[in-house]
Amino acid sequence: MYFKNRLDAARQLVPLLEKYRNEKGVILAVPRGGVPIGHYLANYFRFPLELLLTKKLGHPLQPEFAIGAVTLEDSFVNEGYNLSPRFIEDEIKRIRAELQRRYDAFMDGRKPIDLKGKTVIVVDDGIATGRTIMAAIKLLRKRQPKRLVVAVPVAPPETARELKPLVDDFVCLHMPASFLGVGGFYEDFEQVGDSEVMALLRELNSRKMAA
Repeated sequence: MYFKNRLDAARQLVPLLEKYRNEKGVILAVPRGGVPIGHYLANYFRFPLELLLTKKLGHPLQPEFAIGAVTLEDSFVNEGYNLSPRFIEDEIKRIRAELQRRYDAFMDGRKPIDLKGKTVIVVDDGIATGRTIMAAIKLLRKRQPKRLVVAVPVAPPETARELKPLVDDFVCLHMPASFLGVGGFYEDFEQVGDSEVMALLRELNSRKMAA
């Protein structure tokens, strides 16, 4: 085991992110497991905390096979599948509406932060294949951040190799050759519920208002 829990993992990430302390930064946490880590880092560095909501666009004949990705602000579709433009348009609208409902529930209707010119640090409790974050990175680049960083406690070496060229900095504490799943590297990997995500976000926002 490398980590007692997500809080322990967040604390171990801090020294590797100290170089960004004095920058205009934003923490983007992947819900739900990345939110406790993002919450700790946002508090520590006094950065705002946002949610990175991304959902794959699945092939109509094989929904688990990703042909693209959708966020609240943007989308992309890999070429070469000869799919109906109407299908793609309808799926993007449906997925974006679903993401918007989740965002409104978590963030109480607050508009997403403008990432242009900022150091954006994407965090999660670990990465397996990295496909979701890789898709998100393509879309985040369009929002013109100054620097794009991915910071995670653990990832397999092959995923790390694929991710590193896509970002300005890839921060990872452990890259074990034997990787059976993110949860295997935590003593406590209890599932993070929607209620915990909302409580952490409310607590962080209340501190800002009191400051």
